[in-house]
Amino acid sequence: MNTPPELHQQAPVTSGLDPVSSSTEFEDFIYLVSHDVRNSVRALIELPQWISDDLAEAGIKVEGSVAESIALMNSHTGRLDRMLVDLLAFSRVGRMQDVSEIAVDVALTEVLEEMRIPPGFQVRAELDTNDLYIGERDGLTLLTQLISNAIKHHDKTAGSILISFCEEAGQTVLRVEDDGPGIAPEYREKIFGAMTTLRPRDEVEGSGMGLAIVRKIAQVYGGRATVSDAKGARGTLIEVSLPKQPAALPCSPAQS
Repeated sequence: MNTPPELHQQAPVTSGLDPVSSSTEFEDFIYLVSHDVRNSVRALIELPQWISDDLAEAGIKVEGSVAESIALMNSHTGRLDRMLVDLLAFSRVGRMQDVSEIAVDVALTEVLEEMRIPPGFQVRAELDTNDLYIGERDGLTLLTQLISNAIKHHDKTAGSILISFCEEAGQTVLRVEDDGPGIAPEYREKIFGAMTTLRPRDEVEGSGMGLAIVRKIAQVYGGRATVSDAKGARGTLIEVSLPKQPAALPCSPAQS
């Protein structure tokens, strides 16, 4: 990977406050702001279409620089909306949900039905075990982010993704392996940073929050997330290890 990553990370804030309390308050703030701002963004997403419709009704053909400007507005407002959605997801990890036993095969079916898997991609599952102790919403989010990351960053229009789930040394281990371009060793830790991408945002539509959400879910449940080479000639393997039965999670009244 020759292109250096785009790092858009907030500088750490230091104070005399308790770190856990400060983190919770900051995430509550992210949730509230993202939620309110997204309402305005939704209106901005619809506005270009309203303009186009009004011009069409007036008999004015939308073309040239006007059409390009409207398309640019759609692109940027769509990107902003995706970023806000991912910030909301990040702030809600581990909150307002109970740890329970979920069936991975059922969760995976639900995720794949909701996602738009490109026609050229094949998603396979090898589940040696099926029980995962996690908040239901976090379980669905974890699978969604891992699969979408593998597809989004693939360098071809067709590919293969293998999802495996097993028990190893008292841990449940979820692996998602693709046959994409892979990730150079020097970038493997950086990709878990918030709002970090290894390719320009004009090339890959995304907020750079996907793997940050994955790692946060792993850490909240007492586990870890790592990246390595896939077993084949190319590709990436993302591995999430979680305790078989993690402790109950705290709730926050600011989340819903």
